[in-house]
Amino acid sequence: MYRIRDPKASLRFYTEILGMKLVDEHHSDEAKFSLYFLGYEDPASNGLVRLARQGLLELTHNHGTENDANFAYATGNGEQGGYGHIAVTVDDLTAACARFDELGVKFIKRPEDGRMKHIAFIADPDGYRVEILENPALKS
Repeated sequence: MYRIRDPKASLRFYTEILGMKLVDEHHSDEAKFSLYFLGYEDPASNGLVRLARQGLLELTHNHGTENDANFAYATGNGEQGGYGHIAVTVDDLTAACARFDELGVKFIKRPEDGRMKHIAFIADPDGYRVEILENPALKS
């Protein structure tokens, strides 16, 4: 689960940029939070309830944080570290990175940076890292 500041920005990133689908959401006005569940299309999961599906990412929004421009969650990748990242596979890393550039996505590491030329790292709106890997089996 990732805690997010602005659900509009995060949902745009995960659906429009990474291609996930918003599978389900839950809003609690009384407790002042919302949950968003995202994942990729999987024919085996069609018609299944949220908790019966595989591989969902949960985003938690505490209401009001979107109105504070200085508010930020610790992503676990700062000075103390601890948390790493999630990974997403693509069919063409070069094309994916070009698309991310066109969409204004923040890069943490481009494929041409460093020794590991087969991966990229991008950041979501809250600074959580997403590793982008090319899966040759997905090439058409």
